[in-house]
Amino acid sequence: MKKIKAISLLASLVLLLSACSSYTSTSTFNGSRTGNKDQFIMDYLILNTTDYQLLELEEGDIVDFDIVSKSGKVNVSLQKEGEEPVYEGNDVETSSFKVTIGESGTYKATVTGKKAKGSVSIIKEGNSNE
Repeated sequence: MKKIKAISLLASLVLLLSACSSYTSTSTFNGSRTGNKDQFIMDYLILNTTDYQLLELEEGDIVDFDIVSKSGKVNVSLQKEGEEPVYEGNDVETSSFKVTIGESGTYKATVTGKKAKGSVSIIKEGNSNE
């Protein structure tokens, strides 16, 4: 009788653990997101999708990137429609840097994650021409 209970308990535990790992690998996003014309900020425990924010940028604007990559892969880009990206990084590691905008317009900030955990912050700081 004890053997049957132990096997039943073990089987239940295996099912429970496999359900938890299945949830983690199939979830697309678990975290927070903030965005407007000046910033795009994401903090996530799980990122298995692509998200973007349109930013209104002027020539000379300085855009601050702060990326924290704890696990998985994250790709980040900033691009004006129909043009080459002003920044594009694949499988980006933890880093902070700045990009100066050369031409005014609407730019698309895109973040794509695959089993990613961490954060991405893309914020317009100011204008270098002022």
